[in-house]
Amino acid sequence: MIRRVMSLLIALSAVVAALVVLPAATAQAAACATAWNASAVYTGGQSASYNGRNYTAKWWTQNERPGSSDVWADQGACGGGGGEQPGGFVVSEAQFNQMFPNRNSFYTYSGLTAALSSYPAFANTGSDEVKKREAAAFLANVSHETGGLVHIKEVNEANYPHYCDRNQPYGCPAGQAAYYGRGPIQLSWNFNYKAAGDALGIDLLNNPYLVEQNASVAWRTGLWYWNTQSGPGTMTPHNAIVDNRGFGETIRSINGSIECNGGNPAQVQSRIDKFTSFAQILGTTTGSNLYC
Repeated sequence: MIRRVMSLLIALSAVVAALVVLPAATAQAAACATAWNASAVYTGGQSASYNGRNYTAKWWTQNERPGSSDVWADQGACGGGGGEQPGGFVVSEAQFNQMFPNRNSFYTYSGLTAALSSYPAFANTGSDEVKKREAAAFLANVSHETGGLVHIKEVNEANYPHYCDRNQPYGCPAGQAAYYGRGPIQLSWNFNYKAAGDALGIDLLNNPYLVEQNASVAWRTGLWYWNTQSGPGTMTPHNAIVDNRGFGETIRSINGSIECNGGNPAQVQSRIDKFTSFAQILGTTTGSNLYC
């Protein structure tokens, strides 16, 4: 009798163990609808996505944020969900794809996330609101510089020979016309390639073409400028956001008086519009001081 009971217990244990190790089926998240836009009008039945979730309007609405008003019915997570990714980045791949639906295949999400290790403070400083705001600010400026991550290198080839500063002691070993704009921030000039390469441990002075051949290298140069260079401004774009100096100061650090102080209001507005859109996708705020 005891032997029979023991046999039954052993058999039962085997069944339980098998159940424990069986993987649970996981549901696939739906595709994300078009991102919610505060200025858009939505009528009953229309859909929008916000912060990695799909919503359906119950009735007419405008400027009522999904998740904060009864007008929106929550339809669940979309595109793999929103919020932070396993590696800690506050932009999901689905949100990245939503921001850049027509991007060049060169600009991969994996290339961006691989580059993050070079500057761990990027989009990882302050509150969740500020982290997402910085990511939106960086990607908005990147979108403006590259036409929505379409252009890998500068379009106007007539400018190419202009970016060699012969006053630098190291000269232009890759050639007079080799230091044109490339990558997400359109890195240009021999001295910037030298400085970025030294910081990243890559010989970009002798081989600037790496920036248009390797997605991770391209993203690293963009993050190098964003996190360490003030350009014609007075602070790095990273500090402009985390110190609450405003998106306008990121524009100043990238293009200075070419756009700021009335230089080109239309270009400034274009950057702000993209920043506002990306902030909405990430579910954050833009903060103040948007203009420069």
